[in-house]
Amino acid sequence: MNRILVFVVFLPLAVVLVALAVANRTAVPFTIDPFNPGNPGLTVELPLFVFLFAALVLGLVVGSAATWVRQGHYRKLARQRDAEVRNLRNQPPQAPAGNALPKPNA
Repeated sequence: MNRILVFVVFLPLAVVLVALAVANRTAVPFTIDPFNPGNPGLTVELPLFVFLFAALVLGLVVGSAATWVRQGHYRKLARQRDAEVRNLRNQPPQAPAGNALPKPNA
């Protein structure tokens, strides 16, 4: 199954990413200051594919963080239930109240 996934998904994705990098290797300016775009202290010139890959990685990181935060409730609930199961396993077994055995007459 792993090999199929590699050949069907990752290999074509790698080909597309390499083609994207080769096609967009011209340096473009990226400035942080929108009011003075000519400021050389806040401008970086890198190939376009670097910015595209950086945006992709940033999107993956932000999306993963958002998913992790949103699923925190479920992780907390799982920890609580795990602690409850551990507590119940550590308690000695108790006879059910309705089916209690009568005490022998001595």
